Amino acid sequence: MKNSFGSWLTGTELGRYLLEREQAYFERAVADVFGYHAVQVGLPEMDCLRGNRIPWQCRVAGYGKVDVRCDPAFLPFETRSLDLLVMPHVLDFTTQPHQVLREADRVLMPEGRLILTGFNPLSLWGVRRLIQGRESAPWNGNFFTQLRIKDWLALLDLELEDSAFMAYAPPFSRRDWLGRCDFLEDVGERWWPLAAGVYGIEAVKRQRGMRVITPNWKQRTKSKGALGVVAGNERQHTHKRPETAERDGAPT
Repeated sequence: MKNSFGSWLTGTELGRYLLEREQAYFERAVADVFGYHAVQVGLPEMDCLRGNRIPWQCRVAGYGKVDVRCDPAFLPFETRSLDLLVMPHVLDFTTQPHQVLREADRVLMPEGRLILTGFNPLSLWGVRRLIQGRESAPWNGNFFTQLRIKDWLALLDLELEDSAFMAYAPPFSRRDWLGRCDFLEDVGERWWPLAAGVYGIEAVKRQRGMRVITPNWKQRTKSKGALGVVAGNERQHTHKRPETAERDGAPT
């Protein structure tokens, strides 16, 4: 079984151009992530975990040569079991983006990391999508804005830690035209990052802290044999009434 976006990524000049940029991004993003379990969801044509040193790595997708075949919206992993989860364009090509993010939140350990990429509709790639239509890959993707993804993450335990942009060249179909725009990769990040064709997002799963509820101390009425508690900034004193001490056999 083949995936149309995966085939476009490896079988076209523009796709291979994008593949090079995203491969370099993921290698940088995962290099310093540590733990025990790392999973890549989607796009087996790209090895997003190649630059990572976590010993147990798993590749998951609905097609291709992967370790597990499944729907990204229903991951077959235990709750809080993964240290690293990468999702290249998974949100672009799913009908359940909210459920996909909820699953990511569920399977990540506290302080686990989610790294994903997506197409930027506010770029020349988005303009080409509007002009030529959405009948074929990759133009039939969702093309969510980065701001929308950040808003969705904010609703979960996933805290935005970093973001990046890549693929600044116009989406030309010919490699020689793309090559003439190589200089944009250097100046684009400095001068117009929001014009990039693809964005990357890194988020960390935060453990929601427990709110400690302190007791509402009230001045209690002293009773025979009870502890006397003085409210305010006064010291607390513990004493027994003389008759109580005499009954207990203690000297008065």
